[in-house]
Amino acid sequence: MKTDIEIAQEAKLEHISKIAARAGLGEDDIEYYGKYKAKIGLSVMKREKKDGKLVLVTAITPTPAGEGKTTTTIGLADGMKRLQKNVVVALREPSLGPVFGIKGGAAGGGYAQVVPMEDINLHFTGDFHAIGAANNLLCAMLDNHIFQGNALHIDPEKIVLRRCVDMNDRQLRNIEDGLGGGKNGVPRKDGFDITVASEVMAILCLASSLSDLKARLSRIVVGYTYEGAPVTAGDLKAAGAMTALLKDALKPNLVQTLEGTPALVHGGPFANIAHGCNSVIATKTALKLADYVITEAGFGADLGAEKFLDIKCRAAGLKPSAVVIVATVRALKMHGGLLKEELKEENLQALEQGLPNLLRHVSNIRNVYGLPAVVAVNRFPTDTDAEIALVIRKCRELGVNTVLSDVWAKGGEGGEELAREVVRLCEEENAFRFCYDEKAPVKEKIERIVTRIYGGKDVAYTPEAKEEIARLSELGFGQLPVCMAKTQYSFSDDAKKLGAPEGFTVTVRTVKVSAGAGFLVALTGNILTMPGLPKVPAAENIDVTEDGKIVGLF
Repeated sequence: MKTDIEIAQEAKLEHISKIAARAGLGEDDIEYYGKYKAKIGLSVMKREKKDGKLVLVTAITPTPAGEGKTTTTIGLADGMKRLQKNVVVALREPSLGPVFGIKGGAAGGGYAQVVPMEDINLHFTGDFHAIGAANNLLCAMLDNHIFQGNALHIDPEKIVLRRCVDMNDRQLRNIEDGLGGGKNGVPRKDGFDITVASEVMAILCLASSLSDLKARLSRIVVGYTYEGAPVTAGDLKAAGAMTALLKDALKPNLVQTLEGTPALVHGGPFANIAHGCNSVIATKTALKLADYVITEAGFGADLGAEKFLDIKCRAAGLKPSAVVIVATVRALKMHGGLLKEELKEENLQALEQGLPNLLRHVSNIRNVYGLPAVVAVNRFPTDTDAEIALVIRKCRELGVNTVLSDVWAKGGEGGEELAREVVRLCEEENAFRFCYDEKAPVKEKIERIVTRIYGGKDVAYTPEAKEEIARLSELGFGQLPVCMAKTQYSFSDDAKKLGAPEGFTVTVRTVKVSAGAGFLVALTGNILTMPGLPKVPAAENIDVTEDGKIVGLF
């Protein structure tokens, strides 16, 4: 069996100019980054053209068995292209941390991939490097301001801005810097986040224009004065220089699928610690280029989809036409209590016990958000007819169709049936609504997410969280949407509670403001903003041959 990278490297790619032309882009609309990549100008999203239909692909709560959400997104787009539909796919960029860690890349798999796969999974067009540089410039200007006399009276113990690097490096979670005395800086406790968890990443993905980007950057709260007043990047006069670093990174990236479908890959915030969606600019550009735009949001629907709908769609004025919820029989059996090595045998009892996880996600999309949905089941050779029939029957009881998907092995051909169902759903009227009113008190917003989306019973707040909510509300940030930072492995804040647990309490340990991004972040459980590498990181298997060919990348 060929690996993902072998399939991608054997593919015959079209020159990006042909892909651009297929998407209705002219020479003046794009900037070439070699033969197979290009940046799209910001003016394209302002075209006088009716927007296409927006389709969100999400999934059940992830397991080590895998679900194939990005693969399904790409295969669905290729399936639509085979049906002669004008379609564009819009995805996030992969982070280097997971690529060299354990999760792998985010360019799809099998015969449903975006290419050039190696470029996309590694440096790509340099967007993440620009984001890290802009973030760390702000950190440098902050510490320099304090060193040079601290005219803004910033309290070094109340700095909330952290440096970032796009790598899993647990050693940098908590550090002390400015050591050495004299001209070496002011000593203080500090730390690093992974770049995709930074507020600058979230800002780039939610900005609607270059001027909006600069305004959002200026609103970043870097810390507080001795008197408790917030200090911003604007106060430090850093927004202009940060914008200069991000000017090109703000433009969406154009690539292609293995079947030549135009793909916009741009931005990459994590969905367990950020809002988990590609950029607003890429999505709005795609909606001007195609009749159907297929996008995805990170992890399960309780994380990526909730934030896509309650944060991104609210901020950008987007209205989805349909939602695809990806599941596998294997993953559902894990939610039913089986170990990964036990998944090859038919087990209807375990499947029955795991199905409530899928059904809760389906119910949330339909009943909380008022959107039409279809379940896409990635079929594995070990799945039995009886197991598939059980999934179909349970979904039908909720009034949702189930479509078998085989895009990993067959590409667009394996996604045609799913494409037909999505096209049908897009023609239905829907009553899209949000989970909560953003003007509601902070605790009410958090509690509505926990009870309505997660299925929990209550929310507990640490003294620190209570104090932060009160302080941020008093400072005028209380009417912002809430971005929940939570484990991706459970509806609850306990990764060990699989399936669809009930009666649990979610503990919010602290709340912070991302004023530039435009949301509050509620951190729950033991969620970390800087991951670590596993015992055997994927980096150990990645190499380059004498002729420059990358090997071992999935």
